[in-house]
Amino acid sequence: MAALFGSRVRRLRTAAGLTQAELGQKTHVVSTRITQIERASGAKPTLELARALDAVLGADNLLVELWPYVYREAFPDWSRAFMGYSERAVSIREYAAHVVPGLLQTREYAKAVLSVGVTLSGDEQLEERLTARMSRQERLSSPDRPELWVVLDEAVVRRPIGGRDVMRAQLEQLLHASTERHITVQVLPFDQGEHDAMGGSLTVLTLPDGSEVAYTEGAHYGQLIEDPAEVSRFAVTYDRLRAEALPPLMSLDMIRSVMEGYNRGANVPSRSERRRVAQEQLQQSGGRQLRGGGGRVSQRHARP
Repeated sequence: MAALFGSRVRRLRTAAGLTQAELGQKTHVVSTRITQIERASGAKPTLELARALDAVLGADNLLVELWPYVYREAFPDWSRAFMGYSERAVSIREYAAHVVPGLLQTREYAKAVLSVGVTLSGDEQLEERLTARMSRQERLSSPDRPELWVVLDEAVVRRPIGGRDVMRAQLEQLLHASTERHITVQVLPFDQGEHDAMGGSLTVLTLPDGSEVAYTEGAHYGQLIEDPAEVSRFAVTYDRLRAEALPPLMSLDMIRSVMEGYNRGANVPSRSERRRVAQEQLQQSGGRQLRGGGGRVSQRHARP
């Protein structure tokens, strides 16, 4: 598919009477990048570049429609159709059980998430997935941007994926994204107890014609639901989760509180570091063991 994409670019460029350098200038990339795309070598095109090429070459969305298939080997089968629907959705309602949704992830957080999993085959595929994920975020700032409503399980904001610094930046990104009028973030707290979507994430997409599709996902599986009756049931499940979650302002307060906790704990040594320091202190004190509250009090501090 990368070769097919490249051949279409070459054919359209030739028909337009443009050199690779001229096309690169019009799409704001170097000419060697155009060469790589036409030869299907090097990094695959981003969605932003596919859109730019489509517009400059007058491809009538052909290149944009081909783009998801260029990445067909970078993603498991179950996610490709969902990505296609997401590109066209006018409304995205998502419950995230384990990680921050891809549309709101920072690059470092996304890299940490994508680095684990049995479907990953190597660094090259990781970079392809990372590039594709970051490219999809461009929709949130485009003229046809969707309404995005996200409900995060409390575990999502408390699990330090990628380490403290990465997680702190991710929480800050959530707070920043929530200032946009078309983005709403809620948190479903632990004390809410059991609910209908336990064990996996849920997304309900509304398409331009008013129809809806649903998508459920676990660690290594995904299921796209297109039957209207089933989708309706998942939509009700999502609405219940949204009703049970903290209101948006209270949710942001919780996210901010967790982020401030990471700030306060930034200089706290790790467990292994604390153990190492304790051992050094024991050695320096002559190997004497530390005693608990019931230990013998030294004569110097004993009361008469």
